Amino acid sequence: MKKFLIVGLGNIGSEYAETRHNIGFKVVEKLARDKSVNFETGKLGSTTSFRFKGRTFILLKPSTYMNLSGKAVRYWLDKEKINIDNLLVITDDLNLPFGTIRMKAKGSDGGHNGLKSLQEILMTNKYPRFRFGISSEFGKGRQVDYVLGKWNSQELETLEERIKIGSELIISFGTEGLANTMNKFNGK
Repeated sequence: MKKFLIVGLGNIGSEYAETRHNIGFKVVEKLARDKSVNFETGKLGSTTSFRFKGRTFILLKPSTYMNLSGKAVRYWLDKEKINIDNLLVITDDLNLPFGTIRMKAKGSDGGHNGLKSLQEILMTNKYPRFRFGISSEFGKGRQVDYVLGKWNSQELETLEERIKIGSELIISFGTEGLANTMNKFNGK
């Protein structure tokens, strides 16, 4: 059976729960609800899994905080014996307009501390990632406040719909492959 590790990046703690930086958590939580599975706290994160069309999807929310995400991902890849090609990392992206979905097979960390940690620990930037646009609507020197800020009312109007599309992208990645998923969802 083919296994996939789906990692939603975010920060643990109620103060971060509804922030832009936690979009990765939101997407895997939506998929877990859709599949009627619950997260359990384990080593370096909370996980759950489900089977679909002969594949096992393991969802991970690292408990290491964003800056040390690579440690949790490495542990769970090794523990579950999952090839890096079957890893999908979900992260927020300031360089994309709000709600934009972009999937890539590789890339730089783009200044994102979670991706930076992954690249350092995995010693590669060649792993699939799903970037969820949060836009860059902040004043000079306000990036941290913006990223760790809560969604505004305009964003909240379409956030659930965008998260639903993100959860569909995950299933497509596992069942239809990276290239087909990129063609189907990028720019959607």
